[in-house]
Amino acid sequence: MNDKTSRIAIVTGAGSGIGRAAALALLADGWSVALAGRRLEPLEAVADESGAGARAFAVPTDVARQESVAALFAAVVERFGRVDLLFNNAGVGNPQGPFEDWTAEQWKGVVDINLNGMFYCIQQAFRVMRDQSPRGGRIINNGSISATTPRPNSIAYTATKHAVAGLTKTASLDGRKYDIAVGQIDVGNALTEMAARFQKGVPQANGEIAVEPVMDVAIVGQSVLYMANLPLEANVLFHTVMATKMPFVGRG
Repeated sequence: MNDKTSRIAIVTGAGSGIGRAAALALLADGWSVALAGRRLEPLEAVADESGAGARAFAVPTDVARQESVAALFAAVVERFGRVDLLFNNAGVGNPQGPFEDWTAEQWKGVVDINLNGMFYCIQQAFRVMRDQSPRGGRIINNGSISATTPRPNSIAYTATKHAVAGLTKTASLDGRKYDIAVGQIDVGNALTEMAARFQKGVPQANGEIAVEPVMDVAIVGQSVLYMANLPLEANVLFHTVMATKMPFVGRG
């Protein structure tokens, strides 16, 4: 991989939560980072917070639209010349209420972002990384521990995260011929806006409501940074980082 001063990353969903934490970790380590998300203001706030100046590039993007993803990658290549890393992070949670009451649009809304958006970003990353010189790069997909074990009332989110694991495995195989390493990070109970409810109590498999331990989201940023800084001859295919005492391993 090229030297620190010229390593180029794209982080989707960079305006908050895990995406923000990863972007800040990469920028602090000297990477140039394109901050992608649907709203410009949070992206600019992360760029300002980083103090990275021109190395932070805010690009409003809707990953559910293939043409928006293509425009993101084109803008990054125009500005920085290449893409060394994609942190494929943008995602949404489950619609409210029991799934038997959902509309088709509620289901599709999760699939469009969590699955189709992931694919569009992988597709564009492959095209750029395949053709650039030096060739290759790394893709890190944000899965979830739900890709292994679901929570109650999470069928759309869980189904898409299981699908992301399939994207990761297959893209890892297909990337070999282009020197593209593809891995996945599965996160459990990082304290983000989406996970704040864990501190108030969430449904358990036995029907009870329980408060769950959480961890600092910055720990996830450091995990992404570790994976990102590996040489392309090595790959972390699946990396799980979770709150130590959360009810995931075992029977609750």
